Amino acid sequence: MKRVLALCALVAAAVTFFVVGRASTAEPVSVRSAGAHYAVTVVVDGRTARVRLDRGDADTVALSAVMPHMGHAMPEATTREREPGHFHADGEVFTMAGAWELSIRLTGPAAEEVLTVKVLVAD
Repeated sequence: MKRVLALCALVAAAVTFFVVGRASTAEPVSVRSAGAHYAVTVVVDGRTARVRLDRGDADTVALSAVMPHMGHAMPEATTREREPGHFHADGEVFTMAGAWELSIRLTGPAAEEVLTVKVLVAD
């Protein structure tokens, strides 16, 4: 009986290690979007997001995330330009893992434009 319990504990530990290990090593997700004035690459890493301008000159970038099938919506997150054309969100953009729609609002000399991408957020 002790061997069966020890074997069950070992299997449970291995499964837990595998699941936690995979979740903690999830690769960043990269998606692109383009509009009339701007083109961007968005990198989602865990619950945060970075935006790289591929075309256009934006002064500000703001992000809004919605998870339609769960009814979740996050307030607009501001970003900071860490280097020219590279904006990083302040804090978490997503509250949980799953399929999200991310709206990127870009404002600059050319115009204000909102680009939308779908991303799968992993834990």
